[in-house]
Amino acid sequence: MTDIHDLTRRLQRASDSKIVLYVADGLGGLPLQPGGKTELETANTPNLDALAQRGVLGMSIPVLPGIAPGSGPGHLGLFGYDPLKYDIGRGVLEALGIDFALTDRDVAVRGNFCTVDDNGIITDRRAGRISSDIAAKLCEKIDKITIPGVEVFVRHVKEYRLVIVIRGDGLGGSVNDTDPQRTGAAPLKPQGADSASQKTAEILAEFIRQAAIILKDDAPANLLTMRGIAKMPPIPKFQEVYGTRAAAIAVYPMYRGLARLVDMEILDAGHTLDDQMKCLEENWSKYDFFFIHFKYTDSTGEDGNFDAKVKRTEEYDSAIPRINALKPDVLIISGDHSTPAKMKSHSGHPVPTMLVSDICRFDGSKQFGESACRVGELGMFEARYLMLQALSHAGRLEKYGA
Repeated sequence: MTDIHDLTRRLQRASDSKIVLYVADGLGGLPLQPGGKTELETANTPNLDALAQRGVLGMSIPVLPGIAPGSGPGHLGLFGYDPLKYDIGRGVLEALGIDFALTDRDVAVRGNFCTVDDNGIITDRRAGRISSDIAAKLCEKIDKITIPGVEVFVRHVKEYRLVIVIRGDGLGGSVNDTDPQRTGAAPLKPQGADSASQKTAEILAEFIRQAAIILKDDAPANLLTMRGIAKMPPIPKFQEVYGTRAAAIAVYPMYRGLARLVDMEILDAGHTLDDQMKCLEENWSKYDFFFIHFKYTDSTGEDGNFDAKVKRTEEYDSAIPRINALKPDVLIISGDHSTPAKMKSHSGHPVPTMLVSDICRFDGSKQFGESACRVGELGMFEARYLMLQALSHAGRLEKYGA
């Protein structure tokens, strides 16, 4: 089967058209009761509903039916990369997101400060969501850890999140997460899938041992767990495969890292959605493709707070007029995965998706929500094909074949 990027390289057409991908992280949801409305359907979203009357709707599958993706695979699919082919560790994304320059001798680890009781059992996986000020000081403390034969770097990311980079020769990146993904359990022991990765696992176990001693009096952040342990992989660049100058407007480091991974330009997104819209407006003439990331529909879903996710969905909706005012040739509304508040986690449910363009084959939709998307013109499709639709509607693909 022809690789998507081989095809887009061949069919690229020069154009001054502009594409906006506006991502509501964890957008998809579930009703709290059978027959009820999801968070998206409950929210008052007049701007999204107005777009639905101009565009086409569908449901995107981030990886494969039923597979609940992490944010990395979810976004790579939206960017048109096969998430099964490009399995990117979260540690790499976090490191790139804070502008840490990874080398081929590095293994990057996403860390979470957590709370453990006297028996070493996790009672809070996010250490009460400690503030960035507190977490940054803790990172400075454990950055002093030394392990023979390797260099160790610890960098704060945001709130309870950190990056650990181990630099040395002969290290592998196939090590399991130590986060058991639930409270009431002890952190898992790092184990490598091969000899090089087992060497990494033993180094990480020693790091955790030393960190436990250093952090023992720093409750609620008295330990850390590790996720997404990986090395930097090769991956095709966005402009090379699509012929577009792409920019990312994302607040959270991980999503900046995802964009940097595919060589998007990382713009200063500030801290708020208003800041992000100002950034879009100020840079509109400089790029062809804009990726805008909105985090809070995901975090409220993970917290199990249905009402808060509804409010955040309404906030996401409120920025639509400012995007519309710039008159993008293609506007895509979607999420990287579903995060139903009912489940308090990412899920394998398809994600509501909308594409708006002057050459859409309108499907008669009146509002944007899961029920409407299930019967829309786009149908049910794998997210990695969404970029083809965007390029086509933006006039950026030549005809295939004679």
